Amino acid sequence: MIKFTVILFYLISIFLISIVFKKYNQNSREIVRKIIHIGIGPLIPIAQFLEIDQNSALIFTGIVSFLVFINYTYKLFPTIEDVERKSYGTLFYCLSLFILIYLFWDKDPYALVAGFLTMTFGDGLAGIIGKSYKSNSWTLFKQKKSLFGTVTMFLTSFVVICLIGYSQQNSFNLNYLAIAFFATLLEQFSILGIDNLIVPIFSALFFNFLITN
Repeated sequence: MIKFTVILFYLISIFLISIVFKKYNQNSREIVRKIIHIGIGPLIPIAQFLEIDQNSALIFTGIVSFLVFINYTYKLFPTIEDVERKSYGTLFYCLSLFILIYLFWDKDPYALVAGFLTMTFGDGLAGIIGKSYKSNSWTLFKQKKSLFGTVTMFLTSFVVICLIGYSQQNSFNLNYLAIAFFATLLEQFSILGIDNLIVPIFSALFFNFLITN
């Protein structure tokens, strides 16, 4: 019970921070959403540190996914879905986490954390930097991408992969670059928020195949 109280307290804290930020930054809807996007990232390492078992993690994530679906339908908490474009990103975000927990919670927790944090930090920071600073941009499947955002995605992904890979192997590997590159490439395909599904899953699979095995 204490373990899930810690998890709930952390989640509530992230949402409260986003609500306060939105109150004083009415024109930053996307950034408010990214605060939640990034803030939830550390939840997986925290849950593993608390030694929450896989079944409990799946049940908890499933409940959250259902609540997110309800919120998407009825907009009970508009802050979560208050974006400037049509996106199912939050739903894909929860679905990807559920899949990662199912695949790697016990089998390869390093791959799970690598995949999830690549999305939360890499994609999250890329969205903030890309919208905050002007740079060369292009459109792919009607989704605007920027040079600064893409570079941020690559560098952040690389740092995340390096830190997790080193904590597992105590060495550096050129495959870290390959995983960061593929994650950045996949992030380009963000139509309807699908990058929140494909980036973490494939990053985790690449990590498991290229680093762990």
